[in-house]
Amino acid sequence: MSRDSHAAFDPYKHLNITINPDGSCTRHFVFPTVNSNPDPPPGKLAASKDVTINHETGVAVRIFRPTSLPSNDNAVARLPIIIHLHASGWVLYPANSAANHRGCSQMTSELTVIIVSVHYRLAPEHRLPAQYDDALDALLWVKQQAVDPTNGEPWLRDYADFSRCYICGSSNGANIAFQMALKSLDYDLTPLKIDGCIFYQPFFGGKTRKKSELRNFADPLMPVPAIDALWELTLPVGVGRDHRYCNPMGYLPQKERVGRLGRCLVLGYSGDTIVDWQQDFLNLLVTAGVRVEARFDDAGFHGIELVDPRRAVALLNMIRDFIN
Repeated sequence: MSRDSHAAFDPYKHLNITINPDGSCTRHFVFPTVNSNPDPPPGKLAASKDVTINHETGVAVRIFRPTSLPSNDNAVARLPIIIHLHASGWVLYPANSAANHRGCSQMTSELTVIIVSVHYRLAPEHRLPAQYDDALDALLWVKQQAVDPTNGEPWLRDYADFSRCYICGSSNGANIAFQMALKSLDYDLTPLKIDGCIFYQPFFGGKTRKKSELRNFADPLMPVPAIDALWELTLPVGVGRDHRYCNPMGYLPQKERVGRLGRCLVLGYSGDTIVDWQQDFLNLLVTAGVRVEARFDDAGFHGIELVDPRRAVALLNMIRDFIN
């Protein structure tokens, strides 16, 4: 692609959105959504329900549980909790999207876990750190269900193992998951215990162009100008790309806190436009002393699990190995 064609590329057209004069966004697509179903018919993988957790912001969570619950000595076995932050490009897709609902249903069934998927607010109507605040609200809400057995959410109260909680994020959701994990260090979550963090294709960036960005500048799915536009719509107004929300690697005061995180799993693909930023993030965790597992596949691209069922199964197997 020539320099002229770079200049002519319209990232908003690629994203199929228009930015309005008031700073809001018109999304020119009908993205399929799925209603929750707490009492699904036979044959469905999972039951789901929506719970509003902050009535001021309207933020909700969608809880998933397997339709087939394991038992020990005729009592329902306690299941690990995964607090899930979905991919959205910050701007595009809600938590009740068909793709996220399908993925969470498969995860709760295959891994036999309770999933709390956070319906965080989208940019640009709500810029960072709104998404981090919504995720923290969800974490503290889950903790509250453990300490209030009378009024707690029944699916968590009756089925969840609060001593085995995992934070899991995909793409920009992994960015949110990282910040939520750091924020959690400031709170006494007892009896909730964070047993590990899963960062799948974490969405980070910075001012300097990485080799993977130059190599995949015109990537059909994630061209660099579209990534630039998403950050412009998401970061606080006037904040640059080396701010810790986008580029935590250069923020020295954060490194001591990073070292206090528990086990972490970082997953990615070499064909991802932002894979070099993901490798830098991995190095941040390692140099801070975090116990980290990393799996980067030579073949693959951002969001491949959405179009390749084999990669979706492989992803679930890697998460299973991590939490078991």
